Amino acid sequence: MKYLLGYDIGSSSVKASLLRIDTGKCVAAATSPKQEMEITAVTAGWAEQRPERWWQEIINATHKLKESYGFDASLVAGIGITYQMHGLVLIDREGKVLRDAIIWCDSRAVDIGNQAFADLGEGFCLSNFLNSPGNFTASKLKWVKDNEPEVFEQIHKIQLPGDYIAFQLTGNLQTTVSGLSEGVFWNFKEQRIAEELLDYYGISQDLLPEIVDTFSVQGQLTQAAATELGLHAGTPISYRAGDQPNNAFSLNVLQAGEIAATAGTSGVVYGINETMTADSKSRVNTFVHVNNTATKPKNGVLLCVNGTGILNSWLRKLVGEMPYDQMNQLAAQASIGSEGLVFLPFGNGAERILENRPTDAQLSGLSFNIHAQAHVLRAAQEGIVFALNYGMDIMRESGVQVRKVRAGNANMFLSPVFRDAFVNSGNVELELYNTDASQGAARGAGVGVGIYHSPDEAFVGLEKILTVEPTAAAQQQYQAAYARWLNTLHQKLELEERKTPLFN
Repeated sequence: MKYLLGYDIGSSSVKASLLRIDTGKCVAAATSPKQEMEITAVTAGWAEQRPERWWQEIINATHKLKESYGFDASLVAGIGITYQMHGLVLIDREGKVLRDAIIWCDSRAVDIGNQAFADLGEGFCLSNFLNSPGNFTASKLKWVKDNEPEVFEQIHKIQLPGDYIAFQLTGNLQTTVSGLSEGVFWNFKEQRIAEELLDYYGISQDLLPEIVDTFSVQGQLTQAAATELGLHAGTPISYRAGDQPNNAFSLNVLQAGEIAATAGTSGVVYGINETMTADSKSRVNTFVHVNNTATKPKNGVLLCVNGTGILNSWLRKLVGEMPYDQMNQLAAQASIGSEGLVFLPFGNGAERILENRPTDAQLSGLSFNIHAQAHVLRAAQEGIVFALNYGMDIMRESGVQVRKVRAGNANMFLSPVFRDAFVNSGNVELELYNTDASQGAARGAGVGVGIYHSPDEAFVGLEKILTVEPTAAAQQQYQAAYARWLNTLHQKLELEERKTPLFN
């Protein structure tokens, strides 16, 4: 009996899952820490975490996994990694972290990316990078260059969060084409590093790590790492991918027209296409998908709403640490539309679907004589769904057909209110599966080490557990509620535009 091990490095926690190769079933899983990892925000709009904390939680989660299921570590055939996208980790020549990681929801580089978009030319950026440089990793690196030159001068290599964990496991400084694309370090048209953007920023390509294939033996577990983890030295690390490409992979979303979604700390809808398409305003973004090849391109078109599970978590603290399932039950007691209460969930950094405008969360239409706790909880869940639907409309404008969506049976998709709002406001069919990100990383490791001969073979044991379809009556009610939400959003954006023009 052999196993595959997958790690999911999120901004809230780290999860480890162990899959049996013969059945494709998860036999054990562990999460660390119990409470969500803190995000440091020294200034409004900033968001940082200590990479060393991610590594410590990898160790903790692995020990919990071994305690719960006493497997022989020598029988682990491969290790896969998935990670929070767009983070920036800086390493010196000794392999030490130079500063806390600037993570995905940090907004400090918005102006830098917008200026690059204008100076390099919007047409050039969209045709070559398929994105504005925006608030992505390359622009965050430029912020460090401009504002922390003493740190920048010490950089040996930059890393994404998953690259850093792989480095701790193997000692190898590496990344992937998919990873480079998520930082806007990749020129899609020329199939090479985006040297035009790096030259504009005055950043040497030498700071980028070696490129390896997403599915490949990228290194072996060192003795030092194996000792810390309680695993077997020499175990191959054979897959790494950002959380959203990996979430799609975990759901067997690999072909053009297939759609995946997730609703964790952030909410994402991710669709596959084979064309060089780009949204003219870079509100939805295109990255290299995990099964992309030079001869058969596969790209992922991604919409992201930052304020998703983090809003639900914030509300949980306000209601006295009530269990999430109890919050879901309470939300269901309010009627569709929450009696006119509207929640805009934009309180976790610049939102790309809003063109990176500096906006915040808003609760509108509150009546002390009508609304209770249940209405607020439901309005929050509906507001998140409506924000996702707003993004799906942009995806549709870009030519992505959003009709059937696959998701793991986890996070906010566990809520009947959330599921009902999702299918009816977006007029989509939703399929939920018995998987999650860490299981996807484990399956990816199986492909990378050659146990599965292609990504398509990796899904033994993947099962659909629920299908939710829209209904005519509910659609009518949700469309009315969505129209109110959309009107509130437009009013807010118009007000903020008058205060702070998007471009000076």
